[in-house]
Formats: sequence, structure tokens, C-alpha cells
Amino acid sequence: QVQLVESGGGSVQAGGSLRLSCVASTPTYSMAWFRQVPGTDREGVAVIYSLGGNTYYSNSVKGRFTISQDNAKKTGYLQMNSLKPEDTAMYYCAAGSPGSLWAASTYKYWGQGTQVTVSS
Repeated sequence: QVQLVESGGGSVQAGGSLRLSCVASTPTYSMAWFRQVPGTDREGVAVIYSLGGNTYYSNSVKGRFTISQDNAKKTGYLQMNSLKPEDTAMYYCAAGSPGSLWAASTYKYWGQGTQVTVSS
């Protein structure tokens, strides 16, 4: 059982920045950030693998978002810069296992989500 707690969401104007944090109760194989707008599927935006630190980004956030992890603190981060109104969503962190990447169904453990709202 892995418990995940996100924080750091809020409201910002377009062009602004936010940093999301996700604290895990145990070390994780990988950590991902997903986002979801009501009525749509959950979208993966960034993934980091704990061993080696490899990172992956969706095309929609590449160059603007940075995922990182402090393994000692069992905490993952999502630094979001140059935010756009279309980034508005509930953001979730998830603990991955071998084979997890972009498919939300491959992630067993999820945080409760943190809302990000970007105004124009």
C-alpha cells in the first residue's frame, strides 16, 4: 500500500509558475503526474523513474514543466512554468510499477489531487 499526498496547487495568471509536491509513504519505482478536466480522461504529463532518474513528458508540457524527485524525502515535484489556461485541471500524482508510463490504468496508487487554475 502506497499513500500519496499532493500539495502546491492554486490559481495563477497565464505565464506564471507553480510547483506541485507529492509525498509518498514508501519509495516508489516511478512517479507520474496526471491531470484531468471534468468529463475527460486522465492525461499523463510527466513521469520519472527513481532508478536512473529518467524523465518523460507529454508534448503538451515539454519545455515548460520539469519533474524531479528527492528519493531521500520520498517526494516528487512538478515545476510548472509558462502556465497556460489550458493547463487548468486537477493534478494527480501516481506511484508506478514496471511497465507503467502513460496509461493511467497501469498505476495502482493515486493521490487525492490538487487543483491548478490558470486564468488568461
